[in-house]
Amino acid sequence: MSTINPLNALLDLPSVNLLSGDGPLKGETLAVKDIFDVAGLPTGCGNRQKQGESPVANETASAVQHLLDAGAKFIGKTQTDELAFSLIGQNAHYPYPVNPASPDRVTGGSSSGSASAVAGGIASIATGTDTGGSIRAPASFCGLIGLRTSHGRIPLDGTMPLAPSLDTFGWFARDIDLYEKVGNILLGADASEFKLKRPLFIPLLEHLLVGEAEDAAYRQMYKLVSNNLGHARSARQSTASMDDLYLCFRQIQGFEAWATHGAWLSEKDRGLGPGVKERFEYAAAIDLETYQVQTKRRTLFTSEIADLLQDDGVLVMPTVPGAAPLAATPFDEIQTYREQALHLLMLSGLSGVPQITLPLGQVHGAPFGISLLGPKGSDMALIRLGRTILQSGKTP
Repeated sequence: MSTINPLNALLDLPSVNLLSGDGPLKGETLAVKDIFDVAGLPTGCGNRQKQGESPVANETASAVQHLLDAGAKFIGKTQTDELAFSLIGQNAHYPYPVNPASPDRVTGGSSSGSASAVAGGIASIATGTDTGGSIRAPASFCGLIGLRTSHGRIPLDGTMPLAPSLDTFGWFARDIDLYEKVGNILLGADASEFKLKRPLFIPLLEHLLVGEAEDAAYRQMYKLVSNNLGHARSARQSTASMDDLYLCFRQIQGFEAWATHGAWLSEKDRGLGPGVKERFEYAAAIDLETYQVQTKRRTLFTSEIADLLQDDGVLVMPTVPGAAPLAATPFDEIQTYREQALHLLMLSGLSGVPQITLPLGQVHGAPFGISLLGPKGSDMALIRLGRTILQSGKTP
């Protein structure tokens, strides 16, 4: 590890002097995931060839610019998993970012460097994206708050797309006060006044926890949430099975990822790392008819989630199956964990609704989060509910 960048969170790029405004984020430091354009720097997207071919950006992505205008000071770009097509935080082309909360475990990805930077105190705010879980998983793994925003609510201009119908903007912040402050800047007020007072749970989701210790830790977090929301009512699972929904997510994500990057990848060998290479090979074989069939399945699922939540429901669920995998875990076991995690993470992605993970628990000495999934557009209501729950869990 570099002594300048001890967590491998920031990329070694030339420094650029970006102007900061005199607003509510004055005094805060900002790190930016390297799939967002930052004026004066290339956008490398976690791939050496992509970085080498990328022109220096003339403009900064608008969401990032809003944070600068609000007073945040840019300190650098953060490492991302390759083309943002991973969930673990181990990019084959770079030294892996360190998880400050549990250094022998992965950070999670693809917003790996951003989570590491905030958890390690290098930056007070860091931007990320969430397509399949790339805010929520690193947040749970590193003991952070993480919101997957309602799809389309925050613009993604100046951002490398992966699967546009799934891609969302997200961020990590030092604490819930700062998290809410960033939300006020990027999200503004919710379009409706959501009163999230009807807690729900789906028993099958809790069966995805990986062991007894994880179940016990989840029960403790669930109790704290229940103390604030009341006893949750069991909700009916969707028409489609979890495995059918997982296939739906994979095929929609894969088809769109290949549509986005396939031409560039087909020009020559791009040296993709393990896992990412196989996912793009899978994506290349998905045809339009399959995509259209799965889009219909997704539409039905989205309507079922909307009917379930209405404007006051909140689904309480595990964020991921357990603590972050150990960094030394064999590749095949990591992939198994990834697939199990995606069975939980895919629900808000497919339906487009927001989900916040709260750092309320620990298991095996490592962070472990619990999630609240709310109606589409209830992003700020979820942040405020998260604040209430986190504050109630503090010891006097």
